[in-house]
This record gives sequence, C-alpha cells and structure tokens, in this order.
Amino acid sequence: MSAAALNELSPYRAVIEPHWIDYNGHLRDAYYAVVFSRAIDDVMEQLGMGEEYRARTHCTLYTLELHFHYLHEVTAADELLVRTAVLDCDRKRFIAGSLFSCARIAAPVAAAEAVLLHVQQGDRPASAPFPAQIERRLQALRHAAAGRSDQIPRSRKLQLQQR
Repeated sequence: MSAAALNELSPYRAVIEPHWIDYNGHLRDAYYAVVFSRAIDDVMEQLGMGEEYRARTHCTLYTLELHFHYLHEVTAADELLVRTAVLDCDRKRFIAGSLFSCARIAAPVAAAEAVLLHVQQGDRPASAPFPAQIERRLQALRHAAAGRSDQIPRSRKLQLQQR
C-alpha cells in the first residue's frame, strides 16, 4: 500500500433512493444518517475492521456521539460522495469527520462528525484498545487530516479526553 493510500480514506458513493425524498423533493434528514452509517461501514473495511475482523475478534465500532450540519438541499437526482477523515484518535476511539458532496453544487452539502468507540462484543460488551496495526493507521490518518480538518464545520470541538 502506498504512503498516499495509508494517509487517506477512499470516498464512499451513495445513490439516493426514491423513498428517501420528502414531500418538498429533498433528502429527508434521517437518510443523511443512513448514508453516513454506510460510509463508516466502508471506513471500517478500509481500516481492516470488516466482516472477517468482526467474526475473528468479536470487535466492532459503536457510535457514541453524532452531529450533522445540513448545508444545501439534496434532491433525488443527486449522488452523494462522502469523504471521511480521522480528526482525532486514541487507543479506543476516534473522531470521524465527513463531508458530503454532489456534482450539482460546488460546496459541501452536509457535514457529519462522530465519536466512534472500539468495542468487544459479548454478554457484556466493553471498550477495547485497537490492535496496534489499526491504531497506527488511525494515527497516520489523523496526522494527514490535520491540515484539512478545518474544512469540516463543527458545532463544537469534540475532544477525546484521556481516560
């Protein structure tokens, strides 16, 4: 894998489904969350935390906090492109910041920010440290995004407190 590939995540593409559109002809707010959730599934695959990882380790990501900014209206004719960056991370969590765009509008149409926790599932799910390889990749992605993170509108600075 090239250094550039290690330092960025591939964007996720989402086609708007007809039943996602409201009576005004715009994407319903809840479906931004569906697209974001699917984009995070794609991020998990890119980080090596896909289906095989979950079956082998019984670990996955849980969303602890999620914020959206709706910037422009999205219509049924649009296709969304979601670019995600790692804004911060520690041993068990990371903050994912995503910009949603479509070809019709030059500026981002939405932004999302989430705190994601690495959890080992079982009878009593509990947070767990990332494997070393995944933690290194998250750190590399965080450093690469440091100069670009101000492009993601934030209602407040989410920070990871050491616990």
